[in-house]
Amino acid sequence: MYLEYSSTKKREALKLERGLARVQGPPFHHCYTVSPASQPPMWALRRASVSLTLRSRGFNVGASCVKLAPTCCVEEESGINESREITYGGFLLPKTCFHSGYNSSLNFTVGKRALSSSSTKKEDDLEDGFSELETPASDGNESDNLLTSDAELSDDDGKENVAKEKEKTRRGRVESKLFNEIVNGPGNSVHSALEKWLEEGNELTREEVSLAMLSLRKRKMFGRALQLSEWLESKKEFEFIERDYASRLDLIAKARGLHKAEVYIETIPESCSREVMYRTLLANCVSQNNVKKAEEVFSKMKEFDLPVTVYTCNQLLLLYKRNDKKKIADVLLLMENENIKPSSLTYSILIDTKGQSKDIDGMDQIVDRMKAEGIEPDIKTQAVLARHYISAGLQDKAETLLKEMEGENFKQNRWLCRILLPLYANLGKEDEVGRIWKVCETNPRYEECLSAIEAWGKLNKLDEAEEVFEMMIKKWKLSSKTCSVLLKVYANHKMLMKGKDLIKRMGNSGCRIGPLTWDAIVKLYVQAGEVEKADSVLQKAAQQTQLKPIFSTYLTILEQYAKRGDIHNTEKIFYRMKQAEYPSKPKMYQVLMNAYINAKVPAYGIRDRLRADSVFPNRTLANQLVQVDGFRSNPVSDLLD
Repeated sequence: MYLEYSSTKKREALKLERGLARVQGPPFHHCYTVSPASQPPMWALRRASVSLTLRSRGFNVGASCVKLAPTCCVEEESGINESREITYGGFLLPKTCFHSGYNSSLNFTVGKRALSSSSTKKEDDLEDGFSELETPASDGNESDNLLTSDAELSDDDGKENVAKEKEKTRRGRVESKLFNEIVNGPGNSVHSALEKWLEEGNELTREEVSLAMLSLRKRKMFGRALQLSEWLESKKEFEFIERDYASRLDLIAKARGLHKAEVYIETIPESCSREVMYRTLLANCVSQNNVKKAEEVFSKMKEFDLPVTVYTCNQLLLLYKRNDKKKIADVLLLMENENIKPSSLTYSILIDTKGQSKDIDGMDQIVDRMKAEGIEPDIKTQAVLARHYISAGLQDKAETLLKEMEGENFKQNRWLCRILLPLYANLGKEDEVGRIWKVCETNPRYEECLSAIEAWGKLNKLDEAEEVFEMMIKKWKLSSKTCSVLLKVYANHKMLMKGKDLIKRMGNSGCRIGPLTWDAIVKLYVQAGEVEKADSVLQKAAQQTQLKPIFSTYLTILEQYAKRGDIHNTEKIFYRMKQAEYPSKPKMYQVLMNAYINAKVPAYGIRDRLRADSVFPNRTLANQLVQVDGFRSNPVSDLLD
């Protein structure tokens, strides 16, 4: 499906772009006659994205006057007001027409202004998965989800979280008795727990159900939350309203998959808003990183003539930031044409994209534009900025930003500790990590302890990391989430025996092993050079449970086999990733072709495989395809012929 414009609109856009290109301000390294503040905000963001595209293609955009080829972009969404859970209200879609294309991907094409598909190795090697920007924002006091990766699904069934829930209750939060009843009930049957709740004479109010549902969602216990929703509807305890249907749709997508959610959406009463339902479905497509399905949902929204909003665009930006950065410019162009104003999250996504591409100047330009529009970077965005400064070796700049984040009343903002601890550790600031941990040490909170273990591990202070771990066990008992953090520390230091001892300890204490722990165990064995053992562990884990391993877990093993030139095992892991229904990505094929290159063996039929998976070769893939082409000619073969 392609978004197209009339030839008249193309010509008008080209004229506008060429005219503005001659008067762009300093943030975009052009000959300029107007101040940055006077530039159109969407245009400025598009020019910044153009700079990113040029850098990825090997161009050096310096301070001198440069004539850029016409291209387009923009960005947007508020991480404060719009959670990645179900958000209600203004989620509408464009009135521009779509039609099916070669690969059903969402290509916003504007005549000859379509962006190049090439990219650099830096861009290609970016870590797959979700970044800090893609999680719900801070609540202003203490954000429980701040800087937590989507990939970090809890391995535990939630029972050990009851203690943490009680601790939060002491800090002024309401405890759900119904949630405790569900979690502590026999087996996984929510129905029996609810029947028991009523038999004991408890009243089942909407407030109590809402509180229990929130707790279940927060613990990622989506299956039980779905059982609760289904029981309520079957027993007709409450009259279902639009919000209840949207919640059920969201839970089905999370617990049973996108296809089941699509089937369910057809059964929802017509009185419910289509925009809320499709917005919920789109958010889940993005959350599950399913590009094809997200674009199909976007096209479906167009069929219903739903106008586009900043939320929709931000979802697409998040999706393409992970999978296809060249399409970011197209989304931004769509926003400009629909007159959609960027939100805080839009800017944050662009900042992170620039930082990932090592374009620090471009990242700072986006920050300047953000501030010029009256939007100050929140703590999450500042943390991402600091991380990219550290990665770029700009330690002074990063430290200045961290001090700014602390503010004057740091001790009153305890929730900042868990963010600052790993960042100061990345800077190698042992004194600062010790200073911040001292604020928490007398009465530590769960997430602060996890950050402290990670921070001490980065500083090679294993005794301190283990000391925090033992303190956590005494306070909250042993859990797989706590163990996985320490396991990663052991993996980074190639301490296989300590890691094995911890795994045995987990087994003896009855910890539930899940994706987080699998990932830590796999990396533990890989770092120790035991790739086959890591492969075996992951295969057994995937067979024993219906839980899906993290993408990066498979990728870690895939890369190790590829480095060896072990084509058989590389193809085996590649096949398992396809079986696990991970969307095909250029990164997967790059690693696969590395196996053939290292083995010095041609990869017959690889172009057909790329075509079948709708993977368009970027620059790195194109170069690899030449190397693995079994039919290419060379001077020696020509002489022999």
